[in-house]
Amino acid sequence: MGMRLKNLIVLLPLIFLFLFFYFPLISILKEGLWNNGITLKYILRVISNNYHRRIIFFTFWQALASTLFTLLLGLPGAYIFAKYDFPGKGILKALLTVPFVMPSIMVALGFIILFGRSGILAHLIGRDLGILYSWKAIILAHVFYNFPVVVRMVSSLWQRINPHYEEAALSLGARGFTLFRKVTLPMLMPAIFASSMLTFVFCFLSFSIPLILGGYQYATIEVDIFTAIMTLLDFKTGAALAIIQISLSFIFMYLYLKSLDLYVKAEEQRIFKEPVPLTLRELLSVNGVFIAAYSAMVFIFILSPLMAVVYHSFTYGGGFTLEWYRRVFSPEYNPIFGANSITAIRNSLFFGFSTVLISTLLALSIAYIMYRWEFKGKNLFDALVMLPLASSAITLGLGYIRAFHKPPLNLLGTWYLIVFAHTIIAYPFVLRAISTVLKKIKPSLKEAAMSLGANELEAFLKVELPLAFGGIVVGAIFAFAMSIAELGATYMIYKPEYTTITIAIYRFLGSRQFGPASAMSVILMVVSTIAFILIERTGEEIW
Repeated sequence: MGMRLKNLIVLLPLIFLFLFFYFPLISILKEGLWNNGITLKYILRVISNNYHRRIIFFTFWQALASTLFTLLLGLPGAYIFAKYDFPGKGILKALLTVPFVMPSIMVALGFIILFGRSGILAHLIGRDLGILYSWKAIILAHVFYNFPVVVRMVSSLWQRINPHYEEAALSLGARGFTLFRKVTLPMLMPAIFASSMLTFVFCFLSFSIPLILGGYQYATIEVDIFTAIMTLLDFKTGAALAIIQISLSFIFMYLYLKSLDLYVKAEEQRIFKEPVPLTLRELLSVNGVFIAAYSAMVFIFILSPLMAVVYHSFTYGGGFTLEWYRRVFSPEYNPIFGANSITAIRNSLFFGFSTVLISTLLALSIAYIMYRWEFKGKNLFDALVMLPLASSAITLGLGYIRAFHKPPLNLLGTWYLIVFAHTIIAYPFVLRAISTVLKKIKPSLKEAAMSLGANELEAFLKVELPLAFGGIVVGAIFAFAMSIAELGATYMIYKPEYTTITIAIYRFLGSRQFGPASAMSVILMVVSTIAFILIERTGEEIW
């Protein structure tokens, strides 16, 4: 591969990231730190304000509480998946993929229908549980999204623990909880810490869940930035909040990436302990009852919000109806968001496929550079391309407002700026999926192809690319799922003619039109379910 082509492959991703991530980031820093010179006035104003200080504290608190409850629900599942094989395990494992691809706004609607004052559970038990529009709803929804991460990461490492360590401890008299505490738990800590840090980061940067289920009383930093910019038009305060959030999220993401290195090293152990099949006798034992109860709880916990949305989309006044779907698919129906529903569906699909194309090409070139080339400044390159992983959609939206609102880069309100925002949000996950499979491909295969006369590019296209196809497919599907589910950045930079499904649902929720919101959510669910099936069938892990 010629030096000119190599330079081009390195420069193109960096140029894209500079224009659509670092330049907006610099615009935020300038907005929050500049007033006829560098100043900390706006940041100090935010920190000294009781309201903002309470929001920062609550953001920490809810992320920490969500992480602890996620571990509480996820660790028993990790134990079950690592140790036992039982009827329905495949279905249960497939079901754990559902939260990864289900849009948060749709899940929030499911929680409203389930836990609202006039919701399904209130009708069943005769009173309001007091969960909705509180910190309890936020934590419950965050656990829904993140406990599969704990189950998958911890169970994967648990199966790779060398059984000789436990056998040696047993021979020395260690039993039960003592054996787990002194031998098994220390060996599981890389997976527990990595999954906890990832959960914490997701909860810390969560937007749709706190906005819809918590309301402004339980706002997080994300919601506070959104309110300052979109409602109060206070860009200085919004930028100062964004700088605080960026600083904190970069620290947390650094800790996650370090913990991920430890997890990957621990997972490289070659011993893989097969799960033990449960006999009929064992299924009727305490362990069997525990597995059945946990499986039933997971089924209910994951499916109930989704089924509530489906049920609500087909009912009105207690009777069956297709009215909500008729409205959604009717070209003349023009709801409050400034475009008809069919336009919103078409926009979401277009943005989704565009995001897949750009983010896959971007991630593929970066992954190849990171894992196949050695060059001066490689560590700096790694850091620069991974930094978007710690950014949030709201912060990105604010950056775009400040960076692209005037010539020569007056891009605000264009469809391609929305696609670029979705690409920046999705590509780190595509990069993770592609990197996972690329690391498994032995470099000797490329060397063998080159020894037979192929150049570096031909060896990549004909040998390595086909072997990495599974990871590319999973990354592409995740990019599509994340694009159609994105709300925060899109809402901040779109024009009415570029309304997406998620924006339409949010607008419906804001006007208390739960019927059309449910119908739109079911459409979104169908698209997400197709993505979920493809991911599960391909079978590549990205965490």
